[in-house]
Amino acid sequence: MTCCDLNTDSVLAMSATSFSAEEIALVSHPLGDGLRQLDLSVPDVHCGACISTIERALSALPYVTKARVNLTSRRVTCIYRQEFDKRTTDPTGIILAINAAGYRAHLFTPIASENDTTRNQLLLAVGVSGFAATNIMLLSVSVWSGADAATRDMFHWISALIAAPALVYAGRFFFRSAWNALKHGRTNMDVPISLAVTLSYAVSLWETMHHGEHAWFDASVSLLFFLLIGRTLDHVMREKARAAINGLARLAPRGALLLMRDGSRHYIPIEDIAVGDEVAIAAGERIPVDGTIVSGESDIDLSIVTGESSPGAVAGGSQVSSGAMNLTGSLVVRATKLAKNSLLAEIINLMEAAEGGRARYRRIADRAASLYSPAVHLLALVSFLAWGFFGGDWKHAMLVAVAVLIITCPCALGLAVPVVQVVAAGELFRKGVMVKDGSALERLAEVDTVAFDKTGTLTIGVPRLVATTALDDRFIAKAKGLAVHSRHPLSQALARSGGPAPTPFDRVSEIPGGGLQACCAGKTYRLGNAAFADPTATSPSDEGRFSEVVLSRNDEVQARFLFEDTLRPGAREAVDELNLRGYETVIVSGDRQSVVDSTALVLGLDKALGALGPQQKVEECQRLSANGHRVLMVGDGINDAPALAAAHVSMAPATASDIGRQAADLVFFNERLEAVPQAIAVAKQAAKLIRQNFALAIGYNVLAVPIAIAGYATPLIAAVAMSTSSIIVVTNALRLSTLGMRQRRERTMTTTREVNAA
Repeated sequence: MTCCDLNTDSVLAMSATSFSAEEIALVSHPLGDGLRQLDLSVPDVHCGACISTIERALSALPYVTKARVNLTSRRVTCIYRQEFDKRTTDPTGIILAINAAGYRAHLFTPIASENDTTRNQLLLAVGVSGFAATNIMLLSVSVWSGADAATRDMFHWISALIAAPALVYAGRFFFRSAWNALKHGRTNMDVPISLAVTLSYAVSLWETMHHGEHAWFDASVSLLFFLLIGRTLDHVMREKARAAINGLARLAPRGALLLMRDGSRHYIPIEDIAVGDEVAIAAGERIPVDGTIVSGESDIDLSIVTGESSPGAVAGGSQVSSGAMNLTGSLVVRATKLAKNSLLAEIINLMEAAEGGRARYRRIADRAASLYSPAVHLLALVSFLAWGFFGGDWKHAMLVAVAVLIITCPCALGLAVPVVQVVAAGELFRKGVMVKDGSALERLAEVDTVAFDKTGTLTIGVPRLVATTALDDRFIAKAKGLAVHSRHPLSQALARSGGPAPTPFDRVSEIPGGGLQACCAGKTYRLGNAAFADPTATSPSDEGRFSEVVLSRNDEVQARFLFEDTLRPGAREAVDELNLRGYETVIVSGDRQSVVDSTALVLGLDKALGALGPQQKVEECQRLSANGHRVLMVGDGINDAPALAAAHVSMAPATASDIGRQAADLVFFNERLEAVPQAIAVAKQAAKLIRQNFALAIGYNVLAVPIAIAGYATPLIAAVAMSTSSIIVVTNALRLSTLGMRQRRERTMTTTREVNAA
């Protein structure tokens, strides 16, 4: 195959390992200064140890300047020098290095599969192992109760028959990972798990064949059941995080109508729009690329850029951004950027960059894996050799080694984090908060700064009529009569306000970017912005704190209506509670600075930043982070999505845009903003319990391992001890739910006392 033979479909379909250096250069992206970026998909990545292994392998290549693995999207981004010597710096070495580390590599495609087969396989494995463990436990109870030898042997054989297919099917995730690691000369957390499961089954089978008293099939299957639960939860949470970027990519239009010089129109893919091309945008369509309006007038939904709920008027010469929705009129737009360089693509890139940085966050359990596995193997081997050579009983030596592997099996360590996260997620769900990313709870407990978007977050994005200046109630009725003919948010707010009934109009026309116009009894009425209704109108004295709508009759102003956004219920209480706890609070909004300042003053926030675009919001989060702050970003709009991804942790209301909800780590369904401080309180308690669980798991190993090495723990005792440590960890995690119940009971009693006192 030559470079000329490559097309998009064949490139995406081919395995990356079949590419030559020239073909890789074709599908990679130039960055300037002789550098290129190659994006690869590595589907086998599943933990922090995988990230470290791949990044170390790529960093060892002399022509690679930077390598980063995004665990959420399972994407490897590698930057290498374009000018290379094929004898030493062939870029196919990037793929070969990943393969040599034990991972498959393919060309990266940003659209994820709708059918998550890995999740389905994990769920089936959890069900199979849980079913098998339950049935084996029931048989074991009879054995422990003192069944006679024949009955005991029969139950052991039944347990062996149940456990064998369950271990093969449910344990394949751990067995494949362990074998892949050993095959490439390294170890991971799955190696001791696989050894413990396999050897405990083998010893149990040996004991069953020789009519032994004890077998430990239940320990093998139960271990897999608990560990598979943790792995499934982690996988599901990462898939939800990955959906944010894919959803934003689907927001972009697939093509546009290109205006030809002869006046004809041809539909072309968005990728084929060149700078200088003119495209036609009908009402209801999204703008495909950044550009300048050549002709036409309309109202544009700018929420993707500013987050402001009120549409903005545009006309010839106005600049528009990709992804914005054209609401009312037809437009012709001249492209000023390519689709891959437009605002929507930039927002996607910002989210991916921020997601990649966040994916490097290491759980304590992942960081411990590199030391834990070799230590466990060494202890088991030393125990086996010592008892074999000095005791002379190699069967007993094997039992001791198995007991060491079982008693040190990282079940409690593996449960220390996910079990607390599950309990905390349940507690937050009862408070109306959904946790989408388990590690978000860890990060939420670390925040010291809370950054809020304004429209849709601190406010609910619904204009409210706050002041009316009219010469007569008849003009209020006429204004409402005009307003009912428009879907503009301010018109709708005026139409549903109290006062006189609307005056009906027969013919009403809507002028894009201006307002509404109608004739009645030979007089012309206009309702809209000041420039449309009365060109001589001046700006309100409060410098734009309010949105103004003007009614005029024959160009003479008859009424003015001032609107402001409605505060979200509980916003003041939430900010007060955060300030009381010592958190810094700030608004980062795309709205006008005067409006942002007014909102901050009403709510008592520490700082107010207005007129910020998506990139500026990201930069503010990065600036706060560079100054040592851990930022919780609370936002709702598409324009907030990059900042939600860039912040240390993020939160969005259920009323947010689809992209905003997908990009956020937590979503609250309660209308009231008190969900924010409540979520922080639960996260802090969860972090405390996680530290306690790690202390319990480590303390258990410190006490139990010497007993196992000394030969005082049979595999049965080791299995009981291992299970006990897991039960202790789970029980400690359940304290979070107990604390939540006590807090709810205290709040109910406080409310009751206040009502009785009133």
